[in-house]
Amino acid sequence: MAGSRLPRRLFLQGVAAAFMFAFASLYAQIPGLYGRDGILPARKMLRPLGKGLWQQLWEVPTLLWLSPRLGLDTEQGMELLSLLGTLCSLGALLLPSWRHSLLYLLLWSLYLSLYQVGQVFLYFQWDSLLLETGFLAVLVAPLWPPWGKETGAPPHADVPFWLVRWLLFRLMFASGVVKLTSRCPTWWGLTALTYHYETQCLPTPAAWFAHHLPVWLHKLSVVATFLIEIAVPVLFFAPIRRLRLAAFYSQALLQVLIILTGNYNFFNLLTLVLTTSLLDDQHVAWWLGTGRTKQPPASWAQRLLTGLSLLLEVAVYGLLAYGTAHYFDLELDPEWGSIQAKTAFTFHEFSQWLKVVTMPSVWLGMASLLWVLLTALYRCARIRRWLGKLKATIQLSIIGAATVAMFTISLVPYTYLEPGTNRQLWPGAYRLFGAVERLQLANSYGLFRRMTGLGGRPEVVLEGSYDGQSWTEIEFMYKPGNVSVAPPIVVPHQPRLDWQMWFAALGHHTHSPWFSSLVYRLLQGKAPVIRLLQVEMSKYPFWEQSPTYIRAQLYKYWFSRPGEQGRWWRRKWSEEFFPPVSLGDPKLDSLLTQFGLQDKSPGRPPHSSASLLPRALRWLRDQLTPLAAPVLLWGLICSVGVIHLLQALLLPRPQRPETAGGEKNKPASQKEKGSKERSQAQSSEGPGNSSRAARRKK
Repeated sequence: MAGSRLPRRLFLQGVAAAFMFAFASLYAQIPGLYGRDGILPARKMLRPLGKGLWQQLWEVPTLLWLSPRLGLDTEQGMELLSLLGTLCSLGALLLPSWRHSLLYLLLWSLYLSLYQVGQVFLYFQWDSLLLETGFLAVLVAPLWPPWGKETGAPPHADVPFWLVRWLLFRLMFASGVVKLTSRCPTWWGLTALTYHYETQCLPTPAAWFAHHLPVWLHKLSVVATFLIEIAVPVLFFAPIRRLRLAAFYSQALLQVLIILTGNYNFFNLLTLVLTTSLLDDQHVAWWLGTGRTKQPPASWAQRLLTGLSLLLEVAVYGLLAYGTAHYFDLELDPEWGSIQAKTAFTFHEFSQWLKVVTMPSVWLGMASLLWVLLTALYRCARIRRWLGKLKATIQLSIIGAATVAMFTISLVPYTYLEPGTNRQLWPGAYRLFGAVERLQLANSYGLFRRMTGLGGRPEVVLEGSYDGQSWTEIEFMYKPGNVSVAPPIVVPHQPRLDWQMWFAALGHHTHSPWFSSLVYRLLQGKAPVIRLLQVEMSKYPFWEQSPTYIRAQLYKYWFSRPGEQGRWWRRKWSEEFFPPVSLGDPKLDSLLTQFGLQDKSPGRPPHSSASLLPRALRWLRDQLTPLAAPVLLWGLICSVGVIHLLQALLLPRPQRPETAGGEKNKPASQKEKGSKERSQAQSSEGPGNSSRAARRKK
């Protein structure tokens, strides 16, 4: 982990960007999802029941308990937290002095507050991943704002940053393992990607082209996915930096390909942010064009070590290639010019392998963490001044204890992969995990566990009518509907209603209780909910008058075939998903009552709603309502880019001393370099060392 100052800076900037996207995206959807006239009003999640403030915060840790004290209702409180989070994230992106622990603690607290009342619309794995990563940023960032000239990193700086690498390992390894432990026939048959591009929640236009690639290439891509997600993560802890860099580029390639073919909001960006833990200062400086320095001649020992490292690298790559070819039975088919693949192991063999490797992977993490702690302790011991050494040791003790605690907590959700290993954990790990579970400090992960829509992508299509005879389809902005409309590009925005509509289509409507509330709000003609479907009200077919009846049909969708002009999709009616209902219909009222969604009391605005803060929030909401969420987010991205460009053009750069050609200037420049290195070494010893150096000189 040596030399991670630049990767840590990239990590903190990336976390700030992910928070900014998450807050801004959610802000645009709060009225329709959580408002008084929304699908799942958030006020129902906060019922004081005569309890004190501290007891409320302990049971449901959210700052929204303070909303009434500010004269706000729950909806306005969520808007305030989202706006504050967006502004703080933007500040951390633009100003290095804002990237400190207190600000990241605020960002984490704000998002946790929203998560506690977000219900099903915030229960995604990337929301949990953002909270866990955000808390790690609290430990990685400097405690206080770095005022003035930036000094060297403290000896403990790499210790909490190691947790980011461990989180990346847990995320990727679990995502690969669950694909096989789920016994999904498409993953075992290596045909998952022949369905994935078509059946994922929100595909991009590039997904259409990827879907029509040859089947053998899809199978080879599945093999590569298993390699990147199961085998390569072990290299995250390799002692050879080139192996870690190879692991970084393989992970980055996978995430970029997912971004190109699917709209997964800020998730892939956040995963790319985690991969910065595999980098070092030398490689990032090479990216920036500042790392090309002339190296001194290597000694024979260094050359020997380099040769041994190269041999070990070749052996690792050869082992990966052999294992991939052996366990997936790769064969070159010269007749068809393709590579054939099939799974050459059984579920029982894989389960036995998982039992064997899960506990050693925990030991590998322990050994890697111990090495980082010992390295930090060695750096503390090298500090000459006893006061600086004492200060660094105390800091290392605190940060090291927090890092070990976080690692111990994470073992509980990580070992959910293998129940036998989970039962072998130290009992104290369960107690620690249970104490902080509500804070989302450590979570279990496993993406794309099973492929859905093998017989066609199921899609719910809403329809409205005035007379119950003639029906008009209600289009969504992002999810598939009209077969002639191309899949949109909405990243980094997450349209949470569209995502839940995808999950709802996988089962009966009673498995998605919120769907009855959606139908109810559309029958009422509630504008905040309608804007979740169409920002421009004129595109909503019933914008002038609410429909009398609403029903939902289930269709099967497939990508259109090459050569079908003007069509992106094909579809076929499957069955009725939700029966025709109207306001006052006993069937609808029964469903709302059954799920506790009957709006008995519409809720009143707080008594001080005429004060400045509520009025300011309403005014800002009125100004931003006409903007689609992707436009808002890309506006923020462009603003950050323009500001960084202006800073690069207008702010003065530190000038390097110029040397004229010739041998005369070389000794002088070397002398200046030597004096600079001596002054840096003195300053790194701690405050007060300059006086000691002066005494030695005398």
